[in-house]
Amino acid sequence: MSELLAPAGDVLSARTAIDCGADAVYLGLTSFSARAGAHNFDISELESFAKYAHSLGVKVYVAMNTLVKDGELSDFINCAVAAHNAGADAIIMQDVFLGKFLKQNCPQMTLHLSTQAGVNNVYGARLAKKYGFSRVILARETPFSEIEKIASVIETEVFVQGALCTCFSGQCYLSSFAGGNSGNRGRCKQPCRKLYSIDRAGFENPAYALSPSDLCLGEDIAKFAKAGVYSFKIEGRMRRPEYIAAAVGYYRALLDGVEPAHGLSALKRTYNRGNYTKGLAFGQDKTFLSSAVQGHIGEFCGTVSVVNGKYVCLSSEECGEGDAFKILRSGKEVGGAVYGGRAKGGFILSSNVRLMNGDKAFITTDVALNERLLSRKKLKNIKVAVRVAEGEKLSASIEGREFFSDDAAASAVSRAITEEDVIRSFSKTDSYPFDVEITDVSICGSPFVPVSALNAFRRKAYSEYYKGFSDGISKISDAPALPKAATPQKNGRTAVIACDLRGVKADIGILKPVDYSAIDASLLKGFSGEKFLFLPPFFNGCELEGITEKLKYFDGVYCDGFWAAEWCAAVGKKLFAGSGFNIGNSLSLSYVDAEYIALSKELTFSEAAPLARSNTFYLSAGDIKVMDLLYCPFGKSCAKCDRRGVYTLTDESGRAFKLRRYECGRCMFELYNCVPLVAVQRFTGALVDCTLCDSSRVPPISGDESALKNYFKNYTSGHSKTPVL
Repeated sequence: MSELLAPAGDVLSARTAIDCGADAVYLGLTSFSARAGAHNFDISELESFAKYAHSLGVKVYVAMNTLVKDGELSDFINCAVAAHNAGADAIIMQDVFLGKFLKQNCPQMTLHLSTQAGVNNVYGARLAKKYGFSRVILARETPFSEIEKIASVIETEVFVQGALCTCFSGQCYLSSFAGGNSGNRGRCKQPCRKLYSIDRAGFENPAYALSPSDLCLGEDIAKFAKAGVYSFKIEGRMRRPEYIAAAVGYYRALLDGVEPAHGLSALKRTYNRGNYTKGLAFGQDKTFLSSAVQGHIGEFCGTVSVVNGKYVCLSSEECGEGDAFKILRSGKEVGGAVYGGRAKGGFILSSNVRLMNGDKAFITTDVALNERLLSRKKLKNIKVAVRVAEGEKLSASIEGREFFSDDAAASAVSRAITEEDVIRSFSKTDSYPFDVEITDVSICGSPFVPVSALNAFRRKAYSEYYKGFSDGISKISDAPALPKAATPQKNGRTAVIACDLRGVKADIGILKPVDYSAIDASLLKGFSGEKFLFLPPFFNGCELEGITEKLKYFDGVYCDGFWAAEWCAAVGKKLFAGSGFNIGNSLSLSYVDAEYIALSKELTFSEAAPLARSNTFYLSAGDIKVMDLLYCPFGKSCAKCDRRGVYTLTDESGRAFKLRRYECGRCMFELYNCVPLVAVQRFTGALVDCTLCDSSRVPPISGDESALKNYFKNYTSGHSKTPVL
């Protein structure tokens, strides 16, 4: 048994998904949605759609998967309760700790942990289950070897189709620090889809260096099913209904063991970025990045020939009015075109761009295909039996449920009601998704029923039957009250992240290895404070086993992935919950079981100060990590790689972002903000990130603001003063 899960940015897309065979639909509300740019649903729209979906046996999941600040807690909880009461079959959340509170106080609520939480190993799965989540949506980067292990712990959902994030799930801050709009709060501006050059031979020219192709798992979905995956998810709440139709239809056929009618053609024509990749579950493929073309590339349909000043696409395709095309030359986009009429050997392309012989035309809008895709309709077959007896209330049996009219049938004076009258009335379905089969009409005596009364009874019977699909919800009477937040406490300690702790003076030193397979304990020599090992948010079981023996050099582990709470408990080490835990409210903070906690780096001073505790820290200076990349941006061209530790990624505005390479059995990369941070504060512990700093010249970490500004020269205050959207 498996589930095909489809996205819906609006009601039309949601209904399209159902019509084409989705088992479940996920959607966002007008607030707390990680796709704030979609139309989304208000509570009344959700309630209406949930009834519709449930009548057709389809589940509805509501994505409330943004990070929540302290002042938003009450609204978030009220919204989650309202969504549940409106018919949501599950709430999708990013904050595992906030989820724990909801499950404890609203046990009837079903929770799914968002891919933004970054579950990529069994420790994350175990903690999610312990906290009351019934399903985890795996990080898109989770290797296949880990998926079967996780599926044995908890119900598992994986992405099979759609856009990929270039950064590891939930750890992207590029939009936040480079543009003031947080991806973790649903407002990502997608700077990863822009042009960048890299200071490495062969990558100097501007390209879409961080832009992944769209994921298309295709027939490999069977491997995931065999591994125990339950739900197969299509990404695309920002996509058009015809794309939803094509994607759902394609995967419905694969899951049903049927050959898709036109293979990938419909998918490619409705949305296709980069001609698809299998993603990272099976290892990086050559098509993972779409560095030459951005956006919808469509499907190849012919080659351009310039004939008597006209652009003729040599093709056997039956194209028509309204069809649109993207033109590529030597693999790069040069412009667009539209259908301009028939021509010998093909059709004419109308374009404002000068086209050349040999240009390739890709169809991006196929009007006839879109009409076919959106013509499908799913209805619920219902068997109806009606009895009309003189002197009695009318009765209707719908799928075994009995319904009665308000008034009894009178005795006919002139014309009695007929079987045809009843069939004519009950064959109408009003706005309900019913396919009616009238199995029996029983007329007893000589009853008279006005047509208006017969129709009113039909409407009542169908309405009550339809309403019954959502009557089983165990509603929550009152939203749980928020506990009183703890009083802020001072913490004057310093913690430093560095690749070499020799010469560093701080209360806590966090060693960030260049190579995790060869952790060098000599880099701790002479450091007198507590020693922690930095772990990235993504680490699988084998990688964790590989470093376990090295833990003897450390008092604990600093990690940006919440799974580390479960792993540290298992290995008996202290946890420093990193800023990647994204702790931004007092409720979540109260549930974090860690020795030390770094608050979210997207908080202002005024937002972070009330969260200050004796064990909290705030990123106050140094390098700002904005991305964790689990793929090689150089396409795994290992034979030609210069294997440098740091590269520079430069955008079209000339901003230079440092790209750090490190190893843990394979190359991994971190991207840093174009300028470092100086945000000195006095309300809690200071966390200083010196990852990129010269180990022979450690920045002043005592909190001397003028000294820090003098050291870094060019710097930003980050979000310390201006709230992130």
